[in-house]
Amino acid sequence: MNLDITYPRRKTTPCAVGPITMGSGHHVVVQSMITEETRNVDACVEQIIALHREGCELVRVTTPSLGEAQAMEAIRAKVTEKYQYVPLTADVHHQGTAIAVEAAKHVDEVRVNPGLFVFHKHTNQVEYSEQEHIDERLAIEESFVPVIEACKKHGRAMRIGVNHGSLSERMLVTFGDTPNGMVESAIEYLQICEKHGYTNLNISAKASRVPIMVAANRLMVKRMNDEGMAYPLHLGVTEAGDGMYARIKSTAGIATLLMEGIGDTIRVSLSEDPIHEIPVCYEILQGLGLRKTKVEYIACPSCGRTKFDLPTVLHKVRNATKHLVGLDIAVMGCIVNGPGEMADADYGYVGAAGGKITLYRKREIVRNGIPQEQGVEALLELLKADGKWEEPPMSSTEGAKRELMPLKVS
Repeated sequence: MNLDITYPRRKTTPCAVGPITMGSGHHVVVQSMITEETRNVDACVEQIIALHREGCELVRVTTPSLGEAQAMEAIRAKVTEKYQYVPLTADVHHQGTAIAVEAAKHVDEVRVNPGLFVFHKHTNQVEYSEQEHIDERLAIEESFVPVIEACKKHGRAMRIGVNHGSLSERMLVTFGDTPNGMVESAIEYLQICEKHGYTNLNISAKASRVPIMVAANRLMVKRMNDEGMAYPLHLGVTEAGDGMYARIKSTAGIATLLMEGIGDTIRVSLSEDPIHEIPVCYEILQGLGLRKTKVEYIACPSCGRTKFDLPTVLHKVRNATKHLVGLDIAVMGCIVNGPGEMADADYGYVGAAGGKITLYRKREIVRNGIPQEQGVEALLELLKADGKWEEPPMSSTEGAKRELMPLKVS
């Protein structure tokens, strides 16, 4: 067991997706996927813009047929004309050669699913000979090389996106319905890309069950290390569902790997309007100290020692300061654990005896004996005196979303 406070971020080769760079020390990229039908260009444009305004940095659009891939040209043009340039990914699945080649003309990244790209219907075959493995790999290469060449020609990235639920029959027969089958499926495609001189790649290994998703990504890192590869990883728990459970499930898988230094881009997949995915992504990244998108509030859970109505005071402090993105502010009920637990905070608001509060700057007491009813006002005066105050924007929430501040990480 590694008892270090943090794992170092995994060292990866960069993957350039339009103006975004994944891996190689860059911040963890937040992405999502629209749900509008791709041929409905205007609806797609509106949803892409809404997601980007919410903080989504890379938007994926499904292209199940050549018609949808062609529609990406109009979608790209209208988004840019109406709003600004937004990095886009085209999602390609069954028999995808022509679709991916067309999509590569219009988007920043093409995503292919190894289990479906050269799709064979299940035949209940129980074993594959070495020659059959060779033949299938050659068939994959023949179909896949045009896509590689199109991505090279247009300067596009590619995601090799493996899903636990859509492994090819050959992988299922050879490795079982396992993380190992997921990893080997991706490695085959990566090897073909490298053979043809293409390395602007990232990989995903998604499953609807958290333990399988975590195991697959850990194994992916090990296998890439064995192969001398270091491509960035996109993390997500697919088909997580909706509501609180889906958010917890996604967080369990994504945060576990990020804490191990694994992961360069994430998506929280919800069976809801995809705009709801973005706040969850930022909550995960903020909680792990990987991005600063809002004020970090440290607050005790309250107990019999608490000297004031902590939930009410925390709410008042948050409402007054939530636009000051980048600050850490602690609201603690008493001095027993308060000063120690809030030691990393920039400012502290701590309950004291006799209906008073004490203000801290880091570990230093700045003012004490402040009447509780004047506490929030006194905190704001301290922030102004220290040059930390700025007037809130028209919408403090929108202001926070626009000020996405990556933190330095090891």
